[in-house]
Amino acid sequence: MSSMIESPWQGALWLARDFCLIDGANGDTRPHAHYAHQVLLARGAPVHLLVEGEPVSGQAVLVESMREHALALPGQVLLAVYAEPLAFAPQALHALVANAGTDLQALAECLLAAPRPTLDARLQRALDEVDELLADKVSAQALASRACLSLSQLERLFGEQVGLSVRRLVLWRRLRLAVRLGLEGQSLTQAAHGAGFADAAHFSRTMRATFGIRADRNLGNLQLHLLDD
Repeated sequence: MSSMIESPWQGALWLARDFCLIDGANGDTRPHAHYAHQVLLARGAPVHLLVEGEPVSGQAVLVESMREHALALPGQVLLAVYAEPLAFAPQALHALVANAGTDLQALAECLLAAPRPTLDARLQRALDEVDELLADKVSAQALASRACLSLSQLERLFGEQVGLSVRRLVLWRRLRLAVRLGLEGQSLTQAAHGAGFADAAHFSRTMRATFGIRADRNLGNLQLHLLDD
C-alpha cells in the first residue's frame, strides 16, 4: 500500500492507566499484533477485519493479545477498546464491552469500575521500576533487584504472569508512553526521546509493527481525553 494514499484514523481517544478507547473511523492498517486485548464495537454496519489471515466480522469482535490482525477496510465507523492483559481477562472484557454498548462515557465508567486482579507483589515492584526508568535505560538487573529476584527468576516470572519477556514488556510500555506524549502535542522526536526510544525512527517502526499504522499520519488526527488525571 502506498504511504501517499494511506488514510489515517480519525476521532477521539480516551486514555486511562490500563485501557484506551478510540471512537471514530479507522484508517488503513497493516497486519500487526499488540499486547493489549482489543474489542471492536460497530456503530452501525458490522466491523470487518482479518484475524490471522481469516475474515471476521461482527458487531462486537474480540481480538486477544498478540493475535495478528488488520481492519479490512478504512473508514469503518467504530469504537475500539484496547485493554491491558494484566488488568482484564479477554472473555470478561468482551462481555463487559458488549453489554456496555457504544455510549463512550458509560463504557469508560464501566471499565474504570471493573475489578482488577491483584498482581504478584514481586511483579508489581518490577513493573513500577519499569515505569520509573522508561525515559532512560531500563536495566533487567535493576528490575530483578527491585523484585528481589535473580535475572532468571525475573524472566520466568514475566513469562508465566505477563506473557512477554522483560525486553518486550519494556518496549510495549515505551510505546504506550510515546503515543501519549505524541497525542499531547509533542513532536515524534520529543515523544520518542521522552519514552526512551533511540530516535523517532525507532518509535515509528515500533508503532508500525505494533499497531499497523504510521505515527506521523495518525497521532495528530486523534483528540486526546485523559481518564487518569
